Amino acid sequence: MQNDNHDAARTDKDVTQLTEEIKEAIEQGGDVENAVRNLTLKAIHSNGLDIESLKQIATAVMEGAQAGAQQKMTLAEGQSQTARTQITQAVSGLDSAFAQLASASKLALEEAAGKAKRFSDSDLAKARADLEELEAVFLDTLKHTASAAQGLVAETLQDLLTHAQHNGTAVGGQIKDTLAVLAHQIASAGRAQFEAGIKLTQMTADLLYKISTGVFSGITSNQTDRDDK
Repeated sequence: MQNDNHDAARTDKDVTQLTEEIKEAIEQGGDVENAVRNLTLKAIHSNGLDIESLKQIATAVMEGAQAGAQQKMTLAEGQSQTARTQITQAVSGLDSAFAQLASASKLALEEAAGKAKRFSDSDLAKARADLEELEAVFLDTLKHTASAAQGLVAETLQDLLTHAQHNGTAVGGQIKDTLAVLAHQIASAGRAQFEAGIKLTQMTADLLYKISTGVFSGITSNQTDRDDK
């Protein structure tokens, strides 16, 4: 119980820090989308991949983006369009981070299958349930933040929500690809060798960290170069 309380306190601290980091990224400007994506991936890697943690992270990101944009408009006149653009970039950064999470799960599944290994049935079932809920977490967070915001911030977030609902999201597209691979893994269960101790969440977290730090993209690039030769 003490460890659970300690973990919860650490998560709360990390989420509070994430809100401040996102707010600072908005205030400083620059490549907001990339900054938000990287900060989100870092938080996901630190706090776990369960849905409740992802909800907290998404909320922290949007609260930070809202606060940063509001602060920018308060301190300087004529910053409305800039703030609108940066909110849009922040939302894209969160969408991209969630899409990379789904992509990391797909890579983990493919890596295991390539080595004739498989995850436990409970692991696969939980992964499918979490993936199916991931886009809803993104859209619900966007909706709740838009409802709580005011003025230009609220208008911008509502426009982004409407666009996402009508045209889809990056995370939604990636989830479809990952679920297809996951379904194949589930269907082939029993035909592949089971390796005790292999955890989808751990492999996904490890790959996510490599993606967020550029390590995995480097490996992919090098492999592609060798294939071309």
